Amino acid sequence: MSSETVDRVAAVVGSRPSTPLQTSWFEFLLDGSLLEKHLQKSYPDPLPVQLIIQFLEQASKPSVNEQNQVQPPADNRRNRTLKLLALEVAAHMKWDLDALEKGLTIPVLNMLLNELLCVSKVPPGVKHVDLELSTLPPTTAMAVIIYNRWAIRTIVLSSFPEKQTKPGPHQMNMLSIVQQEKEMTENILTVLKEQATDSISVLEGALQLKKDFYVHTLRTLDLLAADAAPNGETESSTAGLRISADELHCQVHYDLGGIFFQQGCTDQTAYKKARDHFRQTKELLTKLDSTVHVHLDEKRLAGYWNACRALTEDCDPSDSQNMPYNQINSLIRAHSYQAVIESFIKDNVCRSLPNNFRRSVLREFLYKVHQGESSLDEVCYKLCVCNAVRDALEGEVLSVRFQQLLLKPSKRMVDFILEVCTLSLEKDRPSETSRRNMATFMKTLCETLEELPLLFMVSSHKLFMELLKEEERKVLVEQLRKRSTTINLSAKPLPSFYDIPASASVSIGQLEQQLILLLEPRRIRQILIELHGIAERPFWRVNSKWEVPPDYIHVILGIKDNLTKDLVYILMAKGLHCISIKDFAHARQLFSACLELVTEFSPKLRQVMLNEMLLLEVRAHEAMAAEGCKERPPPDLVSRVRGYLEMRIHDLPLRQVVGEECVAFMLNWRENDYLTLQVPPSLVMNNPYIKLGQLLASTCKELPGPKECRRTAKELWDVVVQICSVSIQHKRNHDGRVGLIKHRESSMGILYRSKLITFIKKLREPLVLTTLISLFVRLHSIVRDDIVNEVTAEHLSIWPSTILNIQAVDVEAVAVTVKELVSYALTLNPNNQSWLITQADIYFVTNQYSAALNLYLQAGAVCSDFFTKAVPPDVYSDQVLKRMIKCCSMMNCHTQVAVLCQFLREVDYMTAFKALQEQNSHDAMDSFYDYIWDVTILEYLTHIHHKRGETEKRQIAIKAIGQTELNTSNPEEVLQLAAQKRKKRFLQAMAKLYF
Repeated sequence: MSSETVDRVAAVVGSRPSTPLQTSWFEFLLDGSLLEKHLQKSYPDPLPVQLIIQFLEQASKPSVNEQNQVQPPADNRRNRTLKLLALEVAAHMKWDLDALEKGLTIPVLNMLLNELLCVSKVPPGVKHVDLELSTLPPTTAMAVIIYNRWAIRTIVLSSFPEKQTKPGPHQMNMLSIVQQEKEMTENILTVLKEQATDSISVLEGALQLKKDFYVHTLRTLDLLAADAAPNGETESSTAGLRISADELHCQVHYDLGGIFFQQGCTDQTAYKKARDHFRQTKELLTKLDSTVHVHLDEKRLAGYWNACRALTEDCDPSDSQNMPYNQINSLIRAHSYQAVIESFIKDNVCRSLPNNFRRSVLREFLYKVHQGESSLDEVCYKLCVCNAVRDALEGEVLSVRFQQLLLKPSKRMVDFILEVCTLSLEKDRPSETSRRNMATFMKTLCETLEELPLLFMVSSHKLFMELLKEEERKVLVEQLRKRSTTINLSAKPLPSFYDIPASASVSIGQLEQQLILLLEPRRIRQILIELHGIAERPFWRVNSKWEVPPDYIHVILGIKDNLTKDLVYILMAKGLHCISIKDFAHARQLFSACLELVTEFSPKLRQVMLNEMLLLEVRAHEAMAAEGCKERPPPDLVSRVRGYLEMRIHDLPLRQVVGEECVAFMLNWRENDYLTLQVPPSLVMNNPYIKLGQLLASTCKELPGPKECRRTAKELWDVVVQICSVSIQHKRNHDGRVGLIKHRESSMGILYRSKLITFIKKLREPLVLTTLISLFVRLHSIVRDDIVNEVTAEHLSIWPSTILNIQAVDVEAVAVTVKELVSYALTLNPNNQSWLITQADIYFVTNQYSAALNLYLQAGAVCSDFFTKAVPPDVYSDQVLKRMIKCCSMMNCHTQVAVLCQFLREVDYMTAFKALQEQNSHDAMDSFYDYIWDVTILEYLTHIHHKRGETEKRQIAIKAIGQTELNTSNPEEVLQLAAQKRKKRFLQAMAKLYF
């Protein structure tokens, strides 16, 4: 039974439900006066738009005849009444199209308005454009106007981009319904667009009518339904809601302006029509004292108005608010691009143009460049600089486009940036905020620019010296010194590059600076050739942060040619740095160049580079997987990983990290068959990571089996126990007794525990991590030897229950490993309920009760859609519930304890009663009484409060126990539904408290 059914049944039998009882659609058929009462409520449930949907949905359901053939909806009294009810709800909403469009889909609103035309006696089969509105009864004419207003509004709204909602897995059966509704919407839109010209003509005709209008209300609809006069001339025609001509004209002008503006994309003259309609809308708005029946967005109207004036070149010198916009638009139309740039620089001081307008101007120029006007490239970068300085002055984040510009700077660009910075500060006395923000911008420039000459330009500029204090300049210079240890940077202002006399030392310094910053292999080679032509010394030592693995250092430094030695060392060091910052594209370029170089003279270094390139590809693919990419690695990469694991080349330096990450890669992509069946035995014996990977793969592979892989699990257990064990020595103390000394630095296993942790943090496969968590939880339970406070996990039964040499196991190391492992796993998947329970247990056994309760609640929430469904009993077992009870008790939340005692298979009355006796409760006490469904506990509450003289709380308890759904004479099903509803609401309330 669904949670909705549970709520419904429990609410029906309850005398005081916690939420108002929702009225069903059929109840309005039974009681004619119910609708008006319902709509007059402050918060009616269901809402008016929901009622319209329900009424029309029921009225349009097809029927089935005796031959099981589907027939159109019957035209009977029931369906006619339902349609009338839908119209009455819309009349209550005063035919506000804004509200109706937000709450109803196009097909439903189309059906509703067609019903309005029908009951308003609009002649069927006659085009609206052929009707003479002035001769029609007032409410009939108004129905035609409302329909045609909606038609053109729908055309405009459908032209806006809208993100499509993707159905989730549980909604896949709804795809056909969604598709049907989409097709219906498209068909309606096609018809509306074909009739757009007619709709516009109808509304323009409505603007010629100067009399007041009347629209249907609940009363007139009732009268009209009872009236059998065929000509529509009933007393209801002028008994509806009065709408003045000015109010209607204001709304119609706005709607017509919208459709003409939308048509302006293909017909420029339409913008002038739109402008005229928006002008009249503005004039009528100022004329009207109140706008009860006018529903429009005045900010949107202002935007439309400004856009139309810009597009139609309609400039009003008296309108000071729009002068900056008009001036910029006029300059753009006159191709005075330099003047636009100067206006932007001046605006950096006065800041009258909004940032979004300035960005839109830049986007317009960028669009022209994309269309082939390459001459505007310079205008684009200058406008981008102007906007960046404006952002900097206001303390905003610099745009991505400006940061991209700084990747390829030039002297001319930096000159322009400095010029804009100088002109953008207030001339007389710049504000302190502007000075501080500009100083930050100048520092950012220095930190971003990589070329030394450009750096000199900024740091020697007058504005730089004025804005930055001496201390700030010293700190900045120190940072620049760290970027290159060979360039002598002093605290004095850095001179311009063009003022430095040409000398060998300066030339070497410049080249070395470029060598540090560059990532392009050919340019690195060229600079090294130039440096070796000036001085013969080891340039691989230029940057102390260039590092290559110790395994390779003696091979690289053994290269006889100094230039080649420098080039190989630097290319590899830069490539490894790029990998560490996940810049895999540059790493590939650097490694490929290095591979091409060493292939010519050293087979050994060639294989080294192939191994490093394999590690690069493995890390790149794992980085993509960590970001959510589910694509499996290409077969070629898997084959190369296998080839590396099986490689046996004599005297070849191998980094252990390559093998480690290859094994993790195979486990992450579930290549268990290879690890268990095809790895050579000699490889397993010699490489600890392959040994560990094989045991993990075997255990995971057999886990689904009935015997749960006890033999393989035993082997993995022994290996891990050895890793967590330490050597023991016996030493006699001064008193003659023999004591034990553990040497933690000497591991007895195939690798150190720290190395194991590092390896585990390269794993992502959930089953592998679950297996390791299970193993360490079992090991932790054995070495702690605390049966009452054990940590739980999945698959615990596959591990041994004893350890032969338990004294050798490092208890502290096991405890730390369990915490690290579970925390790491939850960073990969915070919604894994098993891991959440394990983490909660860890907090529980270490007396961190608030954190434990938080995680127990998270575990329940993730498996029940935030407690909208029942939490499975295997998640909230009696053990978990008792721990949650203890957590609440230790935090002095005694009322919560009493409520949770009901969740147990057998209600723990002793604990509940003891908790309710506590007077020092830190929870909300009587606000939780609504969540208690056990009558015995409620009776005890009533007794306790009576005994203490707590009258108000006693009354709350009496009200709670007096609900008819808790009557013990009710059927068991009703009692269960009442309990289930309260469980859900209590857990949601707890989640809000502890999340």
